[in-house]
Amino acid sequence: MKLVQKQPFRGTREFEIVDTLVHFRMKTAFRENTLTVDLAMLNPEPVVNKPLLEFHSRVKSGPTLSLLIDKPNAEEFNAFIDELRRRARQEYNAFAGLKAGSLPEGMAANVYEEPPDFAEPAQHRIAKSVKPISIEGIDTTIQMLQRYLDAEEIKPFLTALETLKAEPENESHFRQLVTAFDALGPRQGAVLTYAPYINILLSDDPFERP
Repeated sequence: MKLVQKQPFRGTREFEIVDTLVHFRMKTAFRENTLTVDLAMLNPEPVVNKPLLEFHSRVKSGPTLSLLIDKPNAEEFNAFIDELRRRARQEYNAFAGLKAGSLPEGMAANVYEEPPDFAEPAQHRIAKSVKPISIEGIDTTIQMLQRYLDAEEIKPFLTALETLKAEPENESHFRQLVTAFDALGPRQGAVLTYAPYINILLSDDPFERP
């Protein structure tokens, strides 16, 4: 799907959704700029900054894509924006290994500047009755964190994930994961942004009391 926006004396903006990416090209009489954005990392909730509609990254501040509102016309513009938002959500959920509806409403669009406020410290959410832990969810989490964050900065947490993945029914391994998560401090927000399964895992404690 493609959208072309022309401005007299200011050039042309072209946006095209291709598979898991959105390609941007801006052409003027003197230069041409191009940008390719991974849809999975695009926040699907845009910000109005007239005359622009801006899409941000899920983590980094500042607009990633800026589109002229209602150009070339309202119908084409709205159709492209609807598709862009839909695909951004779809690709993020697919990359995270999550099915539609498995996240709380609105969570997929969140950018965590601060970690969520759990009702009590993570260490106190451990109990005895074991629920299944998704090996696929843990594996996807590890891949996402290694791809988008500095692995050395969160190494103890990655190690705890690997340990839990090997023995998902071992309560002591889950305790290690909780301790490692608490030790992340301000990095918790970035971890949760790229790995939403952690939020699900800690919110719906697999060792909660019956």
